[in-house]
Amino acid sequence: MILSDAAATDALGRRLAAMVRPGDVIALDGPLGAGKTSLARGLLSALGLAGEAPSPSFAIVQPYAPPETRLPVQHVDLYRIDDPSEIEELGLDEALSDGVLLVEWPERAGPGRWPEAIVLSLAIREDGGRVLTARVPPAWKDRWPPTRSCLPAGPT
Repeated sequence: MILSDAAATDALGRRLAAMVRPGDVIALDGPLGAGKTSLARGLLSALGLAGEAPSPSFAIVQPYAPPETRLPVQHVDLYRIDDPSEIEELGLDEALSDGVLLVEWPERAGPGRWPEAIVLSLAIREDGGRVLTARVPPAWKDRWPPTRSCLPAGPT
C-alpha cells in the first residue's frame, strides 16, 4: 500500500481505529521518521483522543483509557529497550484483556513476542511517500485490508 503523504498515514490510522478489538496487538515497524507515530496518532484520534498524542519515546508506555478513548490503548515505544527481558517489567500483556497494544519498534521485544500481532512495516520512498506492507495474522484476515467503508464518520 502506498501512503503518499502524512495525511494518508493519518487516514490509515483512522481506518484501523474502526477495526480494532480488545486483545489486538498492532506492531509498527520501520526506520526513524517512517511515520509510525503519525499512524498511531491517527488511530488514537479516531478512538476519541482530543489533541495530539505525545510520542511515548521517553515514557516508553503511554496509556489511554475511556472516556479519553473508546477502549483502553497502551501506546508503546520500545526504541530505548536494550534487552527483551525488560519488556516483562512493563506489564503489557495484561493490557490485552480489554484493550489494544500499539507497539513501535516491536523487534526490540524479541522474536515471537506477539505472534498474533498485525505487523505494519513502513518504508520511506524517494519521493517522500511511504510504502506500507502488512503481515496479517488469522485474527485480522476478515478485517484487512482497510477500506474507505471503515472510515469513522466525520472529517478525516
